[in-house]
Amino acid sequence: MTVDPTFLLRRMFDAAVARAMPDKCLPPFLPNPPKGRTIVVGAGKAAATMARAVEDQWRGELMGLVVTRYGHHAPTKRIEVVEAAHPVPDLAGREAAERILKLVQGLSRDDLVLCLISGGGSALLTLPAPGLTLQDKQAINRALLKSGANIAEMNCVRKHLSAIKGGRLAAACHPAKVVTLTISDVPGDDPAVIASGPTVPDRTTFADALAILTKYHITEPVSVVEHLRAASEETPKPGDPRLAGVQTHLVAAPQQSLEAAAEVARQAGVTPLILGDSLEGESREVALVHAGIARQVVRHDQPAARPCVLLSGGETTVTVRGKGRGGRNVEFLLALSVALDGEPGVYALAGDTDGVDGTEDNAGAMVTPDTPQRAAARGLDAKAHLADNDGYSFFSGLGDLVKTGPTLTNVNDFRAILILP
Repeated sequence: MTVDPTFLLRRMFDAAVARAMPDKCLPPFLPNPPKGRTIVVGAGKAAATMARAVEDQWRGELMGLVVTRYGHHAPTKRIEVVEAAHPVPDLAGREAAERILKLVQGLSRDDLVLCLISGGGSALLTLPAPGLTLQDKQAINRALLKSGANIAEMNCVRKHLSAIKGGRLAAACHPAKVVTLTISDVPGDDPAVIASGPTVPDRTTFADALAILTKYHITEPVSVVEHLRAASEETPKPGDPRLAGVQTHLVAAPQQSLEAAAEVARQAGVTPLILGDSLEGESREVALVHAGIARQVVRHDQPAARPCVLLSGGETTVTVRGKGRGGRNVEFLLALSVALDGEPGVYALAGDTDGVDGTEDNAGAMVTPDTPQRAAARGLDAKAHLADNDGYSFFSGLGDLVKTGPTLTNVNDFRAILILP
């Protein structure tokens, strides 16, 4: 058997992304048209392609507005698409959120609100709670992103600083029927965490949000801390009658994408091992565990004999201590390369399925057995780059970045470690 390692890795990544494209996964979940009006709203990196998928299949009247990340636009005819900033919100996102809230005012029981939610929606659908400013939201987002907080923790805080997230959007739609179609980018696929659950009852509290800031030693902005301490108006909780009729459907999730990649591996004669679809933790620490499993395969053909591929999804975190460039996927790969130290026969790809690793222009990168030798020849010190959180510069210097452009979907991170004889 002859396998081109880097080509196979890229085929698996592409299959994972393709499985989550809205035109394929969304149509089966569309409800029947209502007696009254249909309003489409939404937010996320896949919002534009989700809106287009709705337009292509919907046979009745509809109108609406969705907000997506800059560069993630897709052409639509009846649903307006607004672009805004991610991961730190901007004025465009705030104005879009205000318009979405106005769109769902004054609806009746005969009306339908179709809410399209995907990863990234929490930053894109930003509407500060009374007493807070956009600048407050920007500052707390930056602090959380650097802190090492996981996505559930970040979104708990965001819900309690928002006038639209944490079930508040669904409450505003009452008494209209609300159907939410969501693409998961969070470990565990909890719809209350995806984009901070704008149409889902919230089990977390102001006290939980304040405890998260305390955990990560975040003390500013003072206005945010004071808002959480005041706890003046809780998010809608389970049992809230305004959310009683909300239906939520998961149309794409990381596990499905991992299974698509696994099928590509099988067809190539490679045994796939899915380690998990919701792995979390510091990127460099998750890399150490993956490296250990890869070595067990090389030395003992356990838990599978070569050729095999270790597949995993989820969302790792990076506690930023350096001044380098790069997201969590290149951080993972840089730590993996250091740990493997040129282990023969081991190749890896890690990338964000939305096509953007952090805020850079790459989805991720690749590691090969000769990565350390090629790096040394170019004067690149992997350990120094890792200490500076500078995975982008390291893999750019090797020509090993994976660039796809925005994929217009998002089922979180994809990792594949291919182990050959």
